[in-house]
Amino acid sequence: MVSEVKAISGRGISLVGDDIDTDRIIPARFLRCVTFDGLGEHVFADDRAALKGEHAFDQPQYQGAKVLVVNRNFGCGSSREHAPQAIAKWGIQALVGESFAEIFFGNCVAMGIPCVTADSTIIKQLQEIITANPQASVTVNLKTMQVQCGDFSTPISIGEGAKNMFVSGTWDACGQLVAHAEQIRATAAKLPYLSWNEVGVS
Repeated sequence: MVSEVKAISGRGISLVGDDIDTDRIIPARFLRCVTFDGLGEHVFADDRAALKGEHAFDQPQYQGAKVLVVNRNFGCGSSREHAPQAIAKWGIQALVGESFAEIFFGNCVAMGIPCVTADSTIIKQLQEIITANPQASVTVNLKTMQVQCGDFSTPISIGEGAKNMFVSGTWDACGQLVAHAEQIRATAAKLPYLSWNEVGVS
């Protein structure tokens, strides 16, 4: 299927800090949007404003990065779906971290964005490599369960259920519906409550 997610490759971007919550990822004042389009420019808006251009998401060497490397309990706080949407609209296609908040993780899975984990020493090492060489390519491989950055390679983890959904493409609920449209129509045609207007009213 087109929706299969087996490996993501691109430059990395490092964001150091534990417990980065969804309000920091996308402040509440940006939640009034009708669609998620345009959220990428506001990701980490308050943190970026406070750092006056020194935030990683503002620095030129990280523009176009696809893999975000974070620390512990990333995405905690409120369950706003806008948080992973804002990260994705900025350009991130995969996250590597020590741990992720459960609802944030689930929202990422529903969007086809893998969130894989490794222990703190590995994450720190990966962040240091990216900081020292922002042009290095990072590959998150869900088939081999490895992340590679330059000459550095290490095992990563993700729940077996989520991994299988990415690799098989079944994370994409809308794609599944479209792929089985004919079967859905055939089943719907057999259901009397979906064809009630064809039945005479006595």
